[in-house]
Amino acid sequence: MTGGYPRGTGAASPAGTGAASPTAAHVVVDDLAEPQLSSEDGHHLKSVLRLRPGEPVGATDGRGGYRRCAWGGGGRLEPAGEVVVTPARRPVLTVGLVPVKGDRPDWAVQKLTELGVDRIVIVASERAVVRWAGERLASHLVRLQRVARAAVMQSRQLWIPSIVAAASVADELGDPVAGAARALADPGGHPLAPGIDTLLVGPEGGWSDAERAAAGPRRVGLGSSVLRAETAAVAAGVLLTSVRAGLVGAVRARPGPGAPGGSAPDVAGVAGAGS
Repeated sequence: MTGGYPRGTGAASPAGTGAASPTAAHVVVDDLAEPQLSSEDGHHLKSVLRLRPGEPVGATDGRGGYRRCAWGGGGRLEPAGEVVVTPARRPVLTVGLVPVKGDRPDWAVQKLTELGVDRIVIVASERAVVRWAGERLASHLVRLQRVARAAVMQSRQLWIPSIVAAASVADELGDPVAGAARALADPGGHPLAPGIDTLLVGPEGGWSDAERAAAGPRRVGLGSSVLRAETAAVAAGVLLTSVRAGLVGAVRARPGPGAPGGSAPDVAGVAGAGS
């Protein structure tokens, strides 16, 4: 694979599109009725991937739509199939992360997009070393959206995640989006419980007492290792998306000692345990 464009005969079309045969590349366009490549994407397919006229190319609008096309040469796509729209994934999964130094937020957003996380929240935290605000925040959000777009093409996804900002942990925990059940990822937290679809990952210095208080008992552990902030964000994404896909189970509570309220975990599969 090269950049955001998967190449090769073994690259399958996105699941749920009904397109069983592979495509040579997967791109994002604004309008599937008349798919137009950006100049950058057209250059990449022509000069980097060196597609031959007629080679199949998958196109998505990043909103669940997909259309099989053919490379027409000269930066053009020619529709070769009908537009297929897949339903939005449920539940909507959110991972929040606090800005860290360097390009590590870009890496985290790239991986969370590849995993299929639907919503990524940049959270301001009391103990954050890096702080994004005003024009700086807006600039970073635009860049991260470009990172997510490229990751959608690389991983052959149909949905570009929304990337938004939250002024505080309390704001995000209390924001009623689609009835989400939100929790903090925190050392010593509980296994992931059914119904939780949002995990907020803190800065490398950890959450403050006030932020933990805002979450109350809603804290989920990601294992016993000490993780970098961006690694913890990806771990949270793996946990959430694996449960949604039915690859692992969340943890139900059953009567017994060892858990809040006199309940002990009843494991219905594999779950992220706290330290």
